[in-house]
Amino acid sequence: MDATVSTFSFSRAPIAITELQGRLKDPACGGYASFEGWVRDHNEGERVAHLEYEAFEPLAIKEGARIVAEALARFGVEHAACVHRLGDLAIGEMAVWVGVTARHRQEAFLACRYIIDEVKHRVPIWKKEHYQNGDSGWVNCERCAAPAVQPHVHSHVHAHEHPAAAHAADYSRQMALKEVGVSGQARLAAARVLVVGAGGLGVPVLSYLAGAGVGRIGIVDGDRLEPSNLHRQTLYALADTGQPKAELAAARLRALNPEIDVRPHSVRLDAANAAELLEPYELVIDCTDNFSTKFLLNDLCVRLAKPAILSSVYQYEGQLQVIRPDRGGACLRCIWPHATRDGLVGNCAEAGVLGPVPGIFGSLQALEALKVLLDLPGQLGDELLVMDLTSLTISRLRARRAAACANGQCVRLVEAASVPPMQDLERTFASLDEAVRAGFTIIDVREPREVAEAPAPGVAATLIPVQQLLHGTPDLARDGRYLLVCASGKRSLAAAAELRARGFSAVHSLPGGIGRLERPLNA
Repeated sequence: MDATVSTFSFSRAPIAITELQGRLKDPACGGYASFEGWVRDHNEGERVAHLEYEAFEPLAIKEGARIVAEALARFGVEHAACVHRLGDLAIGEMAVWVGVTARHRQEAFLACRYIIDEVKHRVPIWKKEHYQNGDSGWVNCERCAAPAVQPHVHSHVHAHEHPAAAHAADYSRQMALKEVGVSGQARLAAARVLVVGAGGLGVPVLSYLAGAGVGRIGIVDGDRLEPSNLHRQTLYALADTGQPKAELAAARLRALNPEIDVRPHSVRLDAANAAELLEPYELVIDCTDNFSTKFLLNDLCVRLAKPAILSSVYQYEGQLQVIRPDRGGACLRCIWPHATRDGLVGNCAEAGVLGPVPGIFGSLQALEALKVLLDLPGQLGDELLVMDLTSLTISRLRARRAAACANGQCVRLVEAASVPPMQDLERTFASLDEAVRAGFTIIDVREPREVAEAPAPGVAATLIPVQQLLHGTPDLARDGRYLLVCASGKRSLAAAAELRARGFSAVHSLPGGIGRLERPLNA
């Protein structure tokens, strides 16, 4: 028997059942069970014209193979295989097939059922339904391939996943607080909150606001879910990998509380779209991991007199600040007049983070948001809350409003807008050898661990990590020509800008980082 029979695979061509059955045959096996899932012409009252299946293939194949191996071990079957279609499928085509051979029929039945159920729940496969009326929509992977052998299963799952028809949201526990009550709950129902970032900070913020009954929640996030997100972004599932976070979060919030209005925006917030995104909301919560967005939100909220709640984390510590320009409060620039450059402080991917750290600070953001919406006592004022979660040390730093700020104007914001941007910071080269021939000294600002895992291709670069470069005493001539490189081009760009400000006139950054360089032929 071929050792590759027991496996999971994808196919863009029709599934060849006869060939697959032949490969599963074994003289020692007396039992065979199979499952076939076909594309049907309707779903939830809509007439379906055809379907598209997509998958995050590298992860899906590993997870599918793991499921098949589990079935072999759990039920003692001899051979098992699962094939799932990808691409465009017509009505009546087979979307998924599972086959199992075992010594006895009972084990074969159980293993077959186990494989299809686990694939539907765990493997990142999703489908897009195209309806006869011209509309289309992505459907949760648990709806993939309506079962041909058990047609009642879909209706059962539908009833289980949508209990809202029988039950309404219950806010009795928070309404029991005298500061909330009926009137406070009505205020929450009328509230409109925009959450920027649906990651480690945003997940607890979104969950608690939805649970509390905030009437409208906007979600802005342009990223797609990655497996490395899940240890701290527990709103999502492994099978969601590759899908837009804003859409995923919106679906989870609607399932948690169908009474609220959730509006996802799968875009990256920037200077061009920020004002339009913020306009319908009364409170903004910053859950991003970069300084440029934080300062952009701060500046815009100051101009629009909208309250904002900002937070950021670094490894085991974090900070929290509530901006109240509507009450003449201090803003982010009262602490840092000039925006910190992205890349000078490592994000979660570069510096590392334990899942509960952003979870704690996101929960604090949600708490402060409810305080603002309900006008509860104890709100953070003109101060910065800093917490070290290794020692559980909490500090409050006063953040007084700049004396020159008046009549809703932020003098430091005006000063920042008057500073012209630096020009010619980036230089593009196809290879580091080309940069050296152009007279540049190559400086790799990554950490030694990163360099060991992915050395810079071509010529040897001088390793000076960004913190040592900016805060140590590197031996660099101010009139030298330097090209800074890192993994993505963000840290090198920030470091180049900082060195320019210190008088290094010929320092540049490689856009896109070493990942975009041409590899030498002998690499």
